[in-house]
Amino acid sequence: MATISVSGFLPFSNWYAAQHEKSFRSIAAFGGLNEPDQNGVMLPHGFRSRIVARSGESPVNSSNYIWHPAPDGGACYGTEDGGWIYVSNSEMRGGRGGVGALRFNSAGQKIDSYSILENTTLNCAGGATPWGTWLSCEEFDRGQVFECDPHGKEPAQVRPALGSFKHEAVTVDMINNKLYLTEDLPDGGFYRFAPDKRLPDISSGDLEIASLVERSGKNYLSWSKISDPTAADAPVRFQVESYARFNGGEGIGFYKGQVFFTTKGDNRVWCYDTKTSEINVIYDFEKSDNAILSGVDNLTITPAGDVLVAEDGGNMQLIGITPSQNLIPIAQVVGHDRSEICGPAFDPSHDRLYFSSQRGETGSSQDGVIFEISRV
Repeated sequence: MATISVSGFLPFSNWYAAQHEKSFRSIAAFGGLNEPDQNGVMLPHGFRSRIVARSGESPVNSSNYIWHPAPDGGACYGTEDGGWIYVSNSEMRGGRGGVGALRFNSAGQKIDSYSILENTTLNCAGGATPWGTWLSCEEFDRGQVFECDPHGKEPAQVRPALGSFKHEAVTVDMINNKLYLTEDLPDGGFYRFAPDKRLPDISSGDLEIASLVERSGKNYLSWSKISDPTAADAPVRFQVESYARFNGGEGIGFYKGQVFFTTKGDNRVWCYDTKTSEINVIYDFEKSDNAILSGVDNLTITPAGDVLVAEDGGNMQLIGITPSQNLIPIAQVVGHDRSEICGPAFDPSHDRLYFSSQRGETGSSQDGVIFEISRV
């Protein structure tokens, strides 16, 4: 894939900064949730919801693209005309997965929808890159990571250097020229990728796995190289005997030198400091005095450092963890008890928040729903 110019994708566009109030730049002042609206979404005062796509239907009349089943991880990308694109994984088995894209103009109107990746398997989460591509992760034992063009102009490319394993999510540390990846297994690893060249080139490099080191009552991570990222003879996590086991790695994000990620098996949210190598749990369902967050899954981070975590189960909420570790509900979907919340992402202005209910009200992968949240 040719490198996509950052000028073509404006995730923090100056145009937006001048034109819009950044309503999701911080959640510290958000109040409680109101009664469900017409779409069955409970929101703080002053917000509204809109359904922008449903599985099995075309979200844009002029497009032939039928929105995919089982929508999962997602991200937004600004466009040169002041609009944006929301990309969404499809977590389907047997080569029926992939990634769809929904494009909006500067007024927030839907103007196009299309596929940017096809014929892959269990595309669960992934991660946006600062250079304007989407890394879509396959969640099965020999899963791969595919780098996709949100515009759909360049063909997606597999990135085998990122390893063959049950990928969940990935985030990028441009400062230290690293990628971090989670693995969705009860004894999954936590991975780091060090490319041979400067980012955005991720075609080759060293895949590493974390081990836990305790010093003076604190926990730190050390890193060991994986000898065979293709896992031809042994799963990648078993190639380093001392690797640290994380119970069901899920969503991940990078913010000011820190990597935040979730583990659903034990309902924890972690913070890894890339400067000191220290790792801490910032939320633990079993130990929290305010245990309102469960089924921790996908996440995204506001410019203020609030970590928004989507629930797989629980109360079907999006809950923010502020830098002071207060928990604030952002949204709750009612009547979707057999589903999960996925793919939280902000538009470039942070005026709008997108997320999906993967299986909708029926609990079927064919009934996924994409919501948009904005100020009234």
